[in-house]
Parts: sequence; C-alpha cells; structure tokens
Amino acid sequence: MQRLQGIAVSPGVMIGEALVMDHEGFRISRRFLPRDSVEVEIERLSAAIAETTDEIEVSRKCVAEQLGDDYGSIFSAHSQMLNDPKLRRELEVMIRERHYSPEYSVSRVLRRYAKVFQSLEGAYMAERANDIFDIEKRLLRRLLGEKREELAHVTSEVLVVARNLTPSETAAMNPKFIRGFATEAGGPGGHTAIVAEGLGIPAVVGAGQFLTDVSGGDTIIIDGDQGLVILQPDEETLARYRHEIDQQKDLLARLEEIKDLPNETADGVRIQLLGNIEFPSETELVLSRGADGIGLYRTEFLYLTGNIEPSEEVHYAAYKEVAEAMNPLPVVMRTLDLGADKLSMLPTPDDERNPFLGLRSIRLALKHVDLFRTQLRAILRASVSGNIRIMFPLITTLIELRRAKMMLADAMEDLEEEGVPFDRDLPVGMMVEVPAAVLQMDRFCDEVDFFSIGTNDLVQYTLAVDRSNKDVASLYTSADPAVIKLIQMSIDAAGEAGKPISLCGQMSGSPLYTMLLLGLGLRSFSVSPSATLEVKRVMRGVTIEHCEKVAKRVLDLESSRDVKTYLREELLKLLPDQPA
Repeated sequence: MQRLQGIAVSPGVMIGEALVMDHEGFRISRRFLPRDSVEVEIERLSAAIAETTDEIEVSRKCVAEQLGDDYGSIFSAHSQMLNDPKLRRELEVMIRERHYSPEYSVSRVLRRYAKVFQSLEGAYMAERANDIFDIEKRLLRRLLGEKREELAHVTSEVLVVARNLTPSETAAMNPKFIRGFATEAGGPGGHTAIVAEGLGIPAVVGAGQFLTDVSGGDTIIIDGDQGLVILQPDEETLARYRHEIDQQKDLLARLEEIKDLPNETADGVRIQLLGNIEFPSETELVLSRGADGIGLYRTEFLYLTGNIEPSEEVHYAAYKEVAEAMNPLPVVMRTLDLGADKLSMLPTPDDERNPFLGLRSIRLALKHVDLFRTQLRAILRASVSGNIRIMFPLITTLIELRRAKMMLADAMEDLEEEGVPFDRDLPVGMMVEVPAAVLQMDRFCDEVDFFSIGTNDLVQYTLAVDRSNKDVASLYTSADPAVIKLIQMSIDAAGEAGKPISLCGQMSGSPLYTMLLLGLGLRSFSVSPSATLEVKRVMRGVTIEHCEKVAKRVLDLESSRDVKTYLREELLKLLPDQPA
C-alpha cells in the first residue's frame, strides 16, 4: 500500500478503478481478453514491436547524421531494450496466462522496469527510466493507433489519475462515470480545482510523482477530505474507507431533509445562499439545493471548449438558458476571467512570464475590445429573459472599472439603435480580489451596485502565492490573518455604504469558515451547489451572537494554523460528524 499526500481541492471519498491518463493523453485500462483472441493479440503486439523498432531506427539514423554516431547510439540502446527476449517473454506471459490486453501488459511491465531504475541512485539510472518511458509511449502509439482518449467518452465508473488536467478536460468529465480524480501536479484555487468542486467529485492535486506506480484497473482510493491518494490499499484500509463512505451517504441523506427549510440562522437572521455555476446545466442542481439564485456564473468555459472565439449567438444562448431557468431569482454573470495564455483564439503574449500578474481578466477584456463587446451584448440581450446582474473581475483601479462601464454603456447604445430589447437598469458589480481594491472600497462604493469577494485570488495576491504551484501550496490558505482582515475591511466598507456584498470563493463553500464569515458580518454566500447544504446546516445551527464571538477570537489569533485549529474545534462542537 502506498499513501501520497496531496492537496484536497474537492471534498468526499471514493474507492474505484484507476483510469490512467499519461502525458500523451492515452487511456490505459485493464481489459481482459477472450481466450480465443490471445494469439491474435500477441501477433498485434509483435507487429507493434516491429514497427516501433523501425521507428527507432529512423530516429537513430537522423540523429547520427546530424550529431554523430555517439548520439545515435542512444536510440540503439532503446532498440535493444525493446527487443530484449526477457521483456518479450514477460509481455507474452501477461497476455497468455492473465489474459491482459497488450496495451495494459506494456504499461504494467515497462512501468515496473522504470520504477526499478528510479529507485537506484545516480543520474544515469534516472535517464534509463526515461528511456523506458519513451519506449512505452512509442509502443502505445502503435497499439492504440495514435488514438487519444476523451474523458467525455468514458462510460464506466472510474477514478482518473493524471500528470495534470486542464480546466477544459475537467469540464468534460461526466460525474456519473468519473467519480473522482488525482493529479501529480497542480495547486488549490485553480480553474481545474474549481470545476471539480462544481462537479461534486472528490479531487486531490499536487500529489507528486505516482503514475509509474499505478496501472489502469488498479483499485485506488481518493480522499478529498484529507488530500490523500492511496494506491494498492490493503483490506483494512478498504474496510475503513467503505465505512466512511457509508457515513457520508448517511450525512447526505440528513442534509436532504433541510433543503426546503429557510436559509437563516438559529436566531432567525435571513442569509442569502447563492450558487456558483460553470455551465447552464447546473441550474437544475442549484434549484434542487434550495439556493436563492446564482451568485457567480463563470463564463470562461465558453472560451475553453474550442479554438474559435464563441460568437454572440453562442454567448446569448447560454446566458438566456440560465436566466430563464432561474427566473425570477437573481443571476450574477461574471465577464471573462482568464489569462491570454489560456485562450487559443488570441495570440500568445511575447513576454508573459507570470500570467497571474499579466494580461488577464478585465485587463484582457479591455485590450481585446471586440471580444469584450461580444460578451457584453449577449449578456444585455439575455437580461430581458430573467433577473441578470453583470460583474467585472479583477478590478484594481477606478480607471479600469470606469472603462469597463463605458464599454457596457456603448453596448447598450448599440443595441438601443438596433431596436434590440435589454434591461437598461441592469445592476453592475465588481469582484474584490486584490488588496488594492479593498483599500479603495470607499471610492468603488460610489461606482457599483454590489460587490463579491473572490477569495481564491485575494489569497493569492495577498500572500504572494501562485495558487497553481504545488511547491508553495502550503502557504496558500484562506485562514491567514491578513486575508481575514481584508475580508472584514471589505464587508465593513460595503455595509457603511449600504451596498450588498457577497463572497464567492472556495472559502464560502467550506463549513469550516461559515461561523467566522457570519461573525464578520457577511450575509450573502455564493457556493458550489455540492456545498450548499453543508453550509446551510452550519448556518441553521448557530446564532449571530455566537458567530461574532468566534470572529472576535479569530481576529486575535496570529497564524493560519491557530485559526484553523480554533475553527475546527468550534465546528466539531456544533457538528461532531462534520469533516473539518
């Protein structure tokens, strides 16, 4: 059994069969062969080995001609490994005796070889492991016919393990079949993590190298509560986690009992509980959880699902669907919140060394005004179909906000001239995601109708931590006293100006922080649909007076560790069965 500590980005526990997505995007599953097809599959393996040998020889000749025979000998070594009789025997045994597919046999045997080399000291041995990975990929290309596996096409329950997953790959997952995922790379708060939370599947990222230790079909455990990936679990561990899954099912059943009860505290204070969504199809889930509307509709995935800029009609159709489904409840639509490095339809910036500090979000929209105008027109057109509000992300200066509002006004004038109906009184809001915005809140209050605190970015920019970098992921936490003070300042400033303020980052969906946020004065939460009822359960069990005492205590603490420890203690007093 092997336990790997990663970063928990979406709660829950799942036991299941691994689906390995390697660097090339191959899906390697443990497929068992019918007895009468064994010889055919061995012949297919032989053909793949022969073709791969020819391919390696072409590479050898090409390199030798350009760089000399010494460099070409690297590929001669690859050819020798590939055609080693011992390797061939092992592969044939797995196919003949265990009835494994050639693809699975190749992956299983060569990864075991690579693991041996990786365990030996010295750079030379590490390079031999890389040689074996190269041979594996070449063989798999031949066996799979260069075929890549689309996660959207998976039709059996699996747990995906990969080096990394892009947000669009994650978005393509069907949670009915993909029951969780774990990656070697990645950090908290990124778009991939956000989508996983929206899908409601357990997810762990940044677990370090482990793909060489797992093959498709292996039983693994993904613990999204503790941030653990467990390979080859023993029977005792399996039994313990099966019991934990049963307990989670019981908790979900109890949570269903409160979905139709009012969103209020134990002392009767009404709390607005909104949902975060990525796709129009999620509106049904938001409504089923008793939410008061949508506090954050992330529109980014209209841009991530293809290489072509979405047309105004594509935008409009998606926005209209959401507005109609939620009407008369409010829907806050956030404009494009991506970096130029994520948009294939735009030229890649020449010197974008740090995308998080570069051309992204409102900065990108204001630079590419045609792209921005298209989205603004679509939102305005959809505004007659429901209760829509518009929100601008990553606002840092008054000039940025005023330019964005001017673009919105121009789009209104264009539609008016064309005779296209829209809501002229559309409420306009902004995200509070950088310390500069917090410090200027008094001035921003004169410019917008509402605010939403985006803690995912606020944590990143306050603590100077790249939230996608696993090497500094331990520094990324909403519990840092500086972050909490900025949240308090934002809530206080908005309250003094009489402007509504919500909080839509991952912090809002964690029951650990519910009492603290209520105590700081927050009365509007926007959370992923999967977290709605857990947050509601905490809200309905506490009084505002108690929450204010909790917040006062937290504001006196000096470290994130102390804050988390105290909040866990308070949560366990209220809900002994609640994972903290």
